[in-house]
Amino acid sequence: MPPRISRRDALLAGIAGSFAGRAAAEKPVEPGRKFLTPATKFEDVSRGNPVPHSLTGQALLDAKLTPETWQLEIVAEDKAKIAKPLTLSFAELTALGKTKGVRYLKAMQCNNIPQPLGQGLWEGVLLRDLLELCGPVEEARRLFYWGFHNNDPKQIFRSSLAINQVLDAAPGDLPPFLAYKLNGEPIPLVRGGPVRMVVPWAHGFKSVKWLQKIVLTNKYDANDTYALAGNDPESYLKTAAYFDSTKAEKFPAGKAIKINGTAMVGLPGLERVEYWLRADTGAKLTATDPAWKTAEWKPATIAPPPKDWSA
Repeated sequence: MPPRISRRDALLAGIAGSFAGRAAAEKPVEPGRKFLTPATKFEDVSRGNPVPHSLTGQALLDAKLTPETWQLEIVAEDKAKIAKPLTLSFAELTALGKTKGVRYLKAMQCNNIPQPLGQGLWEGVLLRDLLELCGPVEEARRLFYWGFHNNDPKQIFRSSLAINQVLDAAPGDLPPFLAYKLNGEPIPLVRGGPVRMVVPWAHGFKSVKWLQKIVLTNKYDANDTYALAGNDPESYLKTAAYFDSTKAEKFPAGKAIKINGTAMVGLPGLERVEYWLRADTGAKLTATDPAWKTAEWKPATIAPPPKDWSA
């Protein structure tokens, strides 16, 4: 997992937030960035051989990866018990969304890839509302879930959540939910549709694509695929910021310097983005350069959100 990035490390790595450093007092400029990533523009890190979103024709129907064929099973194992195991169709899920639907902005980010894969407006139904349809739940400490992966047990990509992470949420936070829309449209197959899990506070490996099975269990261990690979499956998203470009540019003296980038606000929060303006010596600043000890950091002015969010 990447460590929290310090200001010095950020500059060494060519990293900064979306901000404007002011050389003179003036109104901040509005960034020309798109707020939502189109579904076709997300970077893809899908697993599988072949990847499930490459299926077509009868293979797609057999995999239950169309809205007409999709089904979700919710069952219990071990000592865990549910009163009514559930098999849910896509039509039933979207019908439930008419009265219990939620929408949440989330940037998908892999835990081993620094840049976000894309940010979208996800829409669906809270997982805890689906569990309510199963009746009383007993002795469940955790649940794990997976999607379609070619019916090959070795390819199953699984993730898990503690039951309290599903049932409870801090004020202002959103619990995990089953998403069936992205940016107001059905989730395309390449993005994990027809239905994928979305865990707002977590890295992307918790938001399993092509979701089809949820199992409640009394087992306490996190049996995620990523946990078995030596990762921390309970890690919250980190706070980090990145330049859009690291190319050297020239700016006129006395004018505002606008630097575009992406600032991701994780669990530690984000108070401000700072910059350091120094004389250009022509030499690369190393990690041990004495100049770091005398650096004068100043808070940057964050550009405001656009007036029109409709796009």
